[in-house]
Amino acid sequence: MRKTIRVTNARGKYVDKEINYIPVRYIIAALLTLFSILAIIGIVVALCYFVPYFYLSAYLTAFACLVRLISSDDNPDYKVPWIVFVMVLPIAGFMLYLMFYSRKLHKKFIRRLSELKIYRHQKCDDESMRALELSDPTAATQAKMLTRIASTALYENTKTTYYPSGEQMHAAMLQELEKAENFILLEFFIIEEGKFWNSILKILERKVKEGVTVRVCYDDIGCMSTLPGNYAKHLQQKGIDAVPFSRLRGNADSEFNNRNHRKILVIDGKVGFTGGVNIADEYINEVERFGHWKDVGLRLEGEGVFELTSLALCDFALNVKKMPPRPKDCYPTQPEIRANGYLIPFGDGPRPLYVRRVGKSVIQNMLNTATRYAYITTPYLIIDNDLCTCLENAALRGVDVRIILPHIPDKKLVFAMSQSFYKRLMDADVRIYEYKPGFIHAKTYLVDDTYAMVGTINLDYRSLVHHFENGVWMYRCDCLPDIKKDIEQTLDKSILVTTDMLKTGHLRRFFRALVRIFAPLM
Repeated sequence: MRKTIRVTNARGKYVDKEINYIPVRYIIAALLTLFSILAIIGIVVALCYFVPYFYLSAYLTAFACLVRLISSDDNPDYKVPWIVFVMVLPIAGFMLYLMFYSRKLHKKFIRRLSELKIYRHQKCDDESMRALELSDPTAATQAKMLTRIASTALYENTKTTYYPSGEQMHAAMLQELEKAENFILLEFFIIEEGKFWNSILKILERKVKEGVTVRVCYDDIGCMSTLPGNYAKHLQQKGIDAVPFSRLRGNADSEFNNRNHRKILVIDGKVGFTGGVNIADEYINEVERFGHWKDVGLRLEGEGVFELTSLALCDFALNVKKMPPRPKDCYPTQPEIRANGYLIPFGDGPRPLYVRRVGKSVIQNMLNTATRYAYITTPYLIIDNDLCTCLENAALRGVDVRIILPHIPDKKLVFAMSQSFYKRLMDADVRIYEYKPGFIHAKTYLVDDTYAMVGTINLDYRSLVHHFENGVWMYRCDCLPDIKKDIEQTLDKSILVTTDMLKTGHLRRFFRALVRIFAPLM
């Protein structure tokens, strides 16, 4: 189900672009979910009305839900909207809570966790950790915590290359794909048919004929409006192993959460890419949607790629009926690579894969150690009180904290939520900028020329709480000066938000306050 529209490309010319309506199976799944919710709530309401004293059971259940909510270890910011739901909607509220509150991994995924061990790379990083501890004890404490909570390792001698635009990352990806000899792992939240994807698919088809194993994993909801509903079968017919992540089936549970927001490309276990770039034409500015699209990417070469390989292999295996074989030599012996610094590629996601919020912990640790500056680029700013206080404390210590957000938003409601945090942060001397040319989608964190993190993690609840994410924590790596230069150039193109710009009417202030209550659920 598609149609062709006329759009403007980066050179100001009109081009034909084929877009997809939402495939029928997604519509059916959404309707099934809605029907299930209404049916379950309707049955309980009917029982309360027709069965004597059943309403007492319903109210006791609602009370039990409130007690469980209040006593849980979850973030208070996440609990508040659910408490409101349960109290304002006595029956529907607790039913929605029982169906959607859980952020744990789906049961079908949990059953396969023990089998995924065959895909994991085990590295002893004791020697590297001791060397880092001697060099910088503070950095070593960050590394120890991250490796522990994300079940990953500290790496040295991994070359890092930073790409300040999706266009540059696209060109580098094509160049490395041409070199593939053994396997290609490709995992992205969004894949859309167009120049970007078609240029990659052309190489993948040729590599399959050469005997290269190719595995593609894309998020089912992320690609709801960009790919046909049966696109995995289309790729399989070309010899490409493909699977949608957490296929939408219309279950009234948490399948709308825990989406796969990761962006990973691995070639032969030797070279890996990650960052904010999805495989769609707006990410390389072939199509203009919200002004100029600013994004970034990161290339790893060396042993640090092994963690990206592990993540991509496990995510693919979670979503197929039969466990696929481990690609031959997926953790190859690496040639000697001389590179400065230390890095930790890591994943984040729901329990029980990750007991703690990995991405949030990384950001907090970086902010807590900042002494001179902390620069952040993010498309969204919807954070809990912990992170808000962390940003404020850094600025109040005299750290130059700057956050760059879009000037042209992709979602007006989400942008309103982001703006609701401006005043509080600015009152603590946090400087907020908006990228004037358009939309900034980069997720970049840089502190004191010493620490950096590049990956898929936004400053919002979707990334920090609900989704599968990934990133690379770096300490004094060679690419840090390039990251700083790019952020400084982006600041030059951005508007500094002032207090005068925050003045607005009572109705808008009330709206922002209202949507902020429910921000953790968005």
